[in-house]
Amino acid sequence: MKVYFDNAATTPIRKEVIDLMSNSMLSVYGNPSSTHGFGRSAKSSIENARKSMAKLLNCEPQEIIFTSGGTESDNSILSCAVRDLGVKKIISSPIEHHAVLETLEDLKMKGTEVDLIDLEDNGLPKISSLEKLLSADDSMKLVSLMHINNEIGNIIDLQLIGNITKSYGALFHSDAVQGIGHFNYDLKTLPLDFLSASGHKFHGPKGVGFSFIRKNSGLDAFIFGGPQERGLRAGTEAVHNIIGMEKAFEIAYKNFEEEKDYILKLKKYFIEKIKHFFPEAHFNGLCEDLNLSTYTIVNVALPLDVNKLQLIDFHMDLNGIACSKGSACQAGASDGSHVLERLQRTEQIKNRPSIRFSFSSFNTKKEIDYVIKVLAELN
Repeated sequence: MKVYFDNAATTPIRKEVIDLMSNSMLSVYGNPSSTHGFGRSAKSSIENARKSMAKLLNCEPQEIIFTSGGTESDNSILSCAVRDLGVKKIISSPIEHHAVLETLEDLKMKGTEVDLIDLEDNGLPKISSLEKLLSADDSMKLVSLMHINNEIGNIIDLQLIGNITKSYGALFHSDAVQGIGHFNYDLKTLPLDFLSASGHKFHGPKGVGFSFIRKNSGLDAFIFGGPQERGLRAGTEAVHNIIGMEKAFEIAYKNFEEEKDYILKLKKYFIEKIKHFFPEAHFNGLCEDLNLSTYTIVNVALPLDVNKLQLIDFHMDLNGIACSKGSACQAGASDGSHVLERLQRTEQIKNRPSIRFSFSSFNTKKEIDYVIKVLAELN
């Protein structure tokens, strides 16, 4: 049996999306910057996709800038905010995605001040720490906090943190890669200046995403060479990827309530099974809380013998199960999860294997039963 429980790393592309992209590659092959009919057709496809996504997000089409994905969006927004907007200090957290943390390290070496806020034991940002850092001086600041943590599934309150950030006159960016396509965003009312997203997290293609950049932000070009993407990101657009992402986004919104309810029931069922077969299991962060974490992620520390730690990846893969010990972007790294390192307080938990299981509407209870059976063989 093959089971794919690694949807936080990437999701399978919907058939409707593949069909649309295939047709696009066959028929919409003009350069969108060309003025002839082939080019105008490609340009129209891109702008229709932009308008459709903007409507679902309740923002202006000009505020959607297509990119290669979340990493590019994070990198460009943070770097350009320092370069173009006079940002002297960036406030973030120690459990952000590496696309943010490594950009901050680069900016720090170039003279930007970087402060990481304190966390609650469950991984949520301490509001008192955020306010202390925001009020420390009069320098121009930007707060960058991910909406949903990609390893433990914690959800932060964008409205609350945005309101606090704005009360101090600071800018607010959120890496929403794990949230877009799974939660509703009203960008007209949310106090966000910038947002990053990636198409392959909601059953769209890889290699495409978008930045929300609020109009009149003051950001200048971050890739040079042409007028594409409102002059901010030069380069010939990947038309098939853009319209594929839009199609996946449209389907995600159309089926939102139905699929959320279905996946949430899968997560609840999985947690119940884990508790039954592993009573001493520890759920990392807030992923056990169905209200305070995303419905797509469970990260659990299993009470297994320390000698079996190195075998668990092999055992799961051998049985056809895809899951993760952390972010897919960390695969092959010698270090453990920087997120769990911050949260796991006791050696008892640290010495247990923590595994992230992430679900989609393509999964079933039968698959969960099989995974639990395979895990129980290690117990």
